[in-house]
Amino acid sequence: MQKRIEKLRGVIGERCDAAIICDPLNQFYFTGFDFTDGFLIVKKEGALLLADSRYIEAAKSQAAGVVEVSLFSSAGDLKNALEGAEKIAFEDNYVTCSDLRRYKKLHNADFIGMGEKINEIRERKDEREKECIISAQRIAEAAFDDLLGIINPDMTEKEVALHLEFYMRSHGSDGVSFETIAVSGKRSSMPHGTPRDVKLEKGFLTLDFGARYKGYCSDMTRTIVLGKADEEMKRVYKTVLRAQQAAEEMLAPGVVCSEADAVSRRIIDAKYPGTFGHGLGHGVGLYIHEEPRLSPKCKKELKTGNVVTVEPGIYIEGKYGVRIEDMAYITENGAEILTRAPKNLIEI
Repeated sequence: MQKRIEKLRGVIGERCDAAIICDPLNQFYFTGFDFTDGFLIVKKEGALLLADSRYIEAAKSQAAGVVEVSLFSSAGDLKNALEGAEKIAFEDNYVTCSDLRRYKKLHNADFIGMGEKINEIRERKDEREKECIISAQRIAEAAFDDLLGIINPDMTEKEVALHLEFYMRSHGSDGVSFETIAVSGKRSSMPHGTPRDVKLEKGFLTLDFGARYKGYCSDMTRTIVLGKADEEMKRVYKTVLRAQQAAEEMLAPGVVCSEADAVSRRIIDAKYPGTFGHGLGHGVGLYIHEEPRLSPKCKKELKTGNVVTVEPGIYIEGKYGVRIEDMAYITENGAEILTRAPKNLIEI
């Protein structure tokens, strides 16, 4: 954790003499302590975690070896913590306008928005973070495997989603990474459709879900068939799978994110133009959606340690949709696919 705080000092050092970290996930990243309603103040010398009475005892036992811990009981405690800082970096992509006004009123200083730069520190995952993401993914995969053994036409979309979530929570997950997607039949053409309280429709069933382990997210999508797939359905599925595999094969340090998206998009557009509306993927970590983004507009280059999803899709409005999603860890020589769930067309 000390190394992470030193990286933060390096990022803000040229422009600021302190940083106020308000996002609870960033606070957890820099200190290893999971809490809300407090502040992390990092200066050129020293770092202070302010926690209220609900968390102070736990903070002293869990974070005291990383940062100084102090009770946060009033605005005066924050004012004292900021004393001497003239230029303060803050997370302008998290802090509200009203909170920023409050901080400026409390302490007369220049507050400089550096949220994007601060978040960039989290983009490259170390081995421990990678293992947490893999653990979360294995829980999700086990839930998918369990579902395949019990799914039947009398289940509703909501029951399918609930089964996945219950399995993950009862097999080591801290919680879900996001609201589970389980959409069948014509509704599978909606990339982020909401599970309904209706029985599963024949045709494609798209399942997008993830577990959370020690704070870190996983993300996977598999599309199966309820009944038998006709030839056109097989062609759609095969096209999505080929688009995904082509992108995964080119992932490596130095690859521009938009180029990875373009490789996958060209394959889909050649046969089903205009049916792939979202970006190819996104970073995954403490947040389910992080940088870098594999999208047409993202000009960032992939770096070792990035974890990104690869999730092309074809969505034919009023008919059906297919999406297949893996997570990939960028290595020195290419990419390690973290997802092990089968990708063959499964008919139930």
